Amino acid sequence: MKFTKMHGIGNDYVYVNCLEETVDSPEETARLVSDRHFGIGSDGLILIKGASSKEADFEMEMYNADGSRGNMCGNGIRCVAKYVYDHGLTKKTKVLIDTRSGVKELTLTVENDKVSLVRVNMGKPEFAAKKIPVISDSNSDEVIRQRIQVAGSEYEMTCVSMGNPHCVVFLDDLNALNMEKTGPAFETQSCFPDRINTEFVEVLDRHTLKMRVWERGSGETLACGTGACATAAAAIRNGLVDDTVTVRLLGGELLIEWEKESGDIYMTGPATEVFEGEIQLP
Repeated sequence: MKFTKMHGIGNDYVYVNCLEETVDSPEETARLVSDRHFGIGSDGLILIKGASSKEADFEMEMYNADGSRGNMCGNGIRCVAKYVYDHGLTKKTKVLIDTRSGVKELTLTVENDKVSLVRVNMGKPEFAAKKIPVISDSNSDEVIRQRIQVAGSEYEMTCVSMGNPHCVVFLDDLNALNMEKTGPAFETQSCFPDRINTEFVEVLDRHTLKMRVWERGSGETLACGTGACATAAAAIRNGLVDDTVTVRLLGGELLIEWEKESGDIYMTGPATEVFEGEIQLP
């Protein structure tokens, strides 16, 4: 199987052009290629396919490192856009890509015939608990700054979906976080029926957030695009930052804008191709 290794600020995936390749068992393939000792090494597998809807140009099908199917990946979809342009599958600088969370519009910045930045319309944040989903113990339809006990400590969480379910937790000191203990404990809490992606966030100022993320099915990753959008939405909703904010992740920075007129959130960030290769599958 021919593949391309790419990353969006350190959130790395193995990409397969399924216009030319066939992947018979994507769940098992995702587990195999993601292994950083015996495989290629990645946060998961992303298949690039022809569009399944009339309005889109391509389709992105993503799998986490444990083989579970994901709905959407903000960093991953930027890399898909870079791949299809840089590899000559399209010369459009505005591309529509199918995902399990709907069709996403991407605007490409091209320098020297290569995509350097991608701006993605990530859609509207969803705060309704049932649609995230999260089981709330309050009378509210939303989970905003609700207290939760996890691994022997109490936290305040704001839950939001950006196509994937997210739990955003604001902390005074992100450096004091024990991620290996707290991340998996959040992921498997009974109030999250589909498990959860958890963002631990420190507010630096009205324009800047610092974030670490524990992704369901992959563990801690260097970046999460939908998580950065969820974090910005939660911070704006709680009055902590302005409508445009830079989110600093372990792998780099993303610019997140919440356009209040349309209700859509936009994410801008880089996409990088690392190398191409071929792997023999069992």
